[in-house]
Amino acid sequence: MSRSRLLPDNFTLTLIGVVLLASFLPAGGQVALGFGWLTNAAIALLFFLHGAKLSREAIIAGAGHWRLHLLIFSLTFVLFPILGLALKPLLSPLIGNELYLGMLYLCALPATVQSAIAFTSLARGNVPAAICSAAASSLFGIFLTPLLVTLLLNVHGDAGSTVDAIVKISVQLLLPFIAGQIVRRWIGAWVGRNKNWLKFVDQGSILLVVYGAFSEAVNEGIWHQIPLWELAGLVLACGVLLALALLASSLLSKLFGFNQEDRITILFCGSKKSLATGVPMAQVLFAGSTMGVLILPLMLFHQIQLMVCAVLAQRYAKRPESVPELMAQVDP
Repeated sequence: MSRSRLLPDNFTLTLIGVVLLASFLPAGGQVALGFGWLTNAAIALLFFLHGAKLSREAIIAGAGHWRLHLLIFSLTFVLFPILGLALKPLLSPLIGNELYLGMLYLCALPATVQSAIAFTSLARGNVPAAICSAAASSLFGIFLTPLLVTLLLNVHGDAGSTVDAIVKISVQLLLPFIAGQIVRRWIGAWVGRNKNWLKFVDQGSILLVVYGAFSEAVNEGIWHQIPLWELAGLVLACGVLLALALLASSLLSKLFGFNQEDRITILFCGSKKSLATGVPMAQVLFAGSTMGVLILPLMLFHQIQLMVCAVLAQRYAKRPESVPELMAQVDP
């Protein structure tokens, strides 16, 4: 094998650089506030461009792909909780009871939205299905996650933030996408011809999310909350959970006969958990000083899934284009 194939690609190297930058120079105060606005703008632009790129026929087909959505929902809200319970004999002695409860909370959360779609787009998967599945997962998770938390952790919380969460998701993701659909007749062909712009926004939004997440983790003193050996055990536990989720997503998508583009969508939408949804929900469901420890597994899992999925997306992106993809480029 040549040395060039052993080396990370430029995007992976940039991702590592962003992680190091956030670890040593995290955004804080007014800088963090401004950076948060920038990240939200990049995410809105991402969904606007996807709205301008995707035809209504493709979106309708994506929404109607019920077998794919059913499998992703089963992975997110059934398989993950089962894995969390099944791994208790291994995880509880390794990381302690409080961190294990945090792992169970992680397993109850919905999938990510923006990063799952960005990775699916980067890997040339079924983007319309990814948008429908990820957005629906986030919306249904607002209701399913408190129920799963009650069952898994025996915790009861106030669901008063449900409407606010739905409004936030709609404003940040759905409205830009609809706006892109509205102006598609004027800019759709341009977006289709300039795929590098969309790729730049895909990768840029991922880098912004990674830097923001790591900055917040560092500012909250995530690396000082637990002993080093427990932190190492938690990293291992999160890695094992992600590996099992990725393996199950890959095997089940092949078992049920999905094509390559759908398998990519299932892989990235069915194996990820949302930090953006999980942290606000934790503030509602949990109280007291234990909340920081309970969300620590989620914060680490989030970083690991971004790093691993970025590498996987880049590998998928390098595969030869299929005939349907080539035809889609001809017909904007």
